[in-house]
Amino acid sequence: MEKGLTVRRIVIAGVLGAIAILLGVTRLGYIPVPTAAGNATIMHIPAVIGGIMEGWGVGMIIGLIFGVSSFLNATVPLFKDPLVAILPRLFIGVTAYFTYVGLKNINEYFAIGAAGFIGAMTNTILVLGMAVIRGYMTFGVAATVALTSGLPEAIVSVIVTLAVVAAWKNLVKAGKQKSKISG
Repeated sequence: MEKGLTVRRIVIAGVLGAIAILLGVTRLGYIPVPTAAGNATIMHIPAVIGGIMEGWGVGMIIGLIFGVSSFLNATVPLFKDPLVAILPRLFIGVTAYFTYVGLKNINEYFAIGAAGFIGAMTNTILVLGMAVIRGYMTFGVAATVALTSGLPEAIVSVIVTLAVVAAWKNLVKAGKQKSKISG
């Protein structure tokens, strides 16, 4: 993986950031559920994908976009607190990246799926942990939300992340092979 800020990283961060903004503005990234959380989210998935594809820095930028979107769209006091809405989301792409890098030599597909799961659970655990620390909910309520919303979000994250990243990597490989044949 190239180090530093490259045109590719800027473009991918921009595209995934735009997807995160679209999911936030249209509210498609927030799925209403009858739990204490109020919404299940798929907003973390672009940050996970960005972390896997382009490194922890890109994942952190997209997580920041998710956090700011959550903060600006907040309808409950919990998410009007930047320490709950923004700070935890910075780590979604970071943990996804390090999970992927740590496991990709074992099996690439397993590493992608595990990164999707860990990225989603990072969102759940850090947001709910901060909500408990800041006094917005009790530990028992947070644990219930983690089980009823967090685990399903993590499963969806694994499926979508695997599909998108595997397809993306196959397209990149096909493009490289095509350019070798053409060249």
